[in-house]
Amino acid sequence: MEPDLTTRLKSEALRLGFDQVGIAPAVSPPTYPHYLDWLEAGHAAGMGYLERQAEARAHPDRLLEGVRSVVIMSFVYGRPESEPAGPTQGKVARYARAVDYHEVFWRRIESLLDWLKAEEPGVRGRAVSDTAPLLERDFARRAGLGWVGKNTMLIDRRLGSFTLLGALLLDVELKYDPPHESSHCGTCTRCLDACPTDAFTGPYQLDARRCISYWTIEHKGPIPNDVAGQLDGWVFGCDICQNVCPWNRKAAAGKEPALDPGVEWAHPNLVDWLTEAPATFSKAIKGTALARAKRSGLLRNAASVLGASGEETAVPALANLLDDPDPVIRSSVAWALGRIASTEAIHALEAHGNEQDPLARDAIQRALIESGSVRQTPTTPSETK
Repeated sequence: MEPDLTTRLKSEALRLGFDQVGIAPAVSPPTYPHYLDWLEAGHAAGMGYLERQAEARAHPDRLLEGVRSVVIMSFVYGRPESEPAGPTQGKVARYARAVDYHEVFWRRIESLLDWLKAEEPGVRGRAVSDTAPLLERDFARRAGLGWVGKNTMLIDRRLGSFTLLGALLLDVELKYDPPHESSHCGTCTRCLDACPTDAFTGPYQLDARRCISYWTIEHKGPIPNDVAGQLDGWVFGCDICQNVCPWNRKAAAGKEPALDPGVEWAHPNLVDWLTEAPATFSKAIKGTALARAKRSGLLRNAASVLGASGEETAVPALANLLDDPDPVIRSSVAWALGRIASTEAIHALEAHGNEQDPLARDAIQRALIESGSVRQTPTTPSETK
């Protein structure tokens, strides 16, 4: 007897290289009310698009009219890496060390949809790869792919949590998988305890306003000084809460070659980033996840990490960027030079005391004051009126 459509669909998904596939009914996500509470608490930080798209996440029919099934697929990505070996090396989240994963997902999900349309002409579907307002982890749990851990990541006992999720919304009813009802975090709080910025307000609650990934990827403009000193070497994203998770100790490495880490992105030399010609640098990150932060964000992050480490060998490269056209980069470099506070760093700041941009000028002045090189001018009563 020929296998039913659900069985054939899953087999094709696995043949295309996905590590897991499950199917959930197209219903309102059970955690949607909690998501609204999370937004109301301000935990989305500056990600205004989450607020604007809130209503669209209420039900997958906002993405595909008549949707009846949500097919969720996962890829294990990347491989474990050692810590940076050099003082000027930074850390990049594992998912971002290769080509942009969206492209990999799109090709595979579209291929699966094409296969399905050939099998069942008239089927309507939509591929989603972290590019549409869908609560993917909620549907992944409903489809039996794992549980949501205390670090808010989807975890599978066999695959761990270093997985990427994509979905295929379909207007046909398939056989649904039983949801993953149990949790296997137990009393473990390693993910919560390891976060250097205390981004978790409690189990299953992440406040993006304290999250390294938010500040190094989503935030636009300079990073606040107190946060810049706590990036722990991360220049794009952060894997700390996953690295310490016991379920990732023996999890298999990714088997998708396109997601294997590139040597230049695993632990980049941040001084090289600072000295690269702008056009060359932008071209190098094109087609990778790092492009989301753009050159401005990445050099801002690199300057913050180097400044926090007090790495004096980076001073010449940092000083040269005080003439960069981007005021965000200039202000971040000023903070870094002020933190390093070597003679060369102070001289570079003093030489740019005539900075015209208010953002960069204020950063230079504060860097000189906080380094102890100049005294802050006392405010007189008449100046406060």
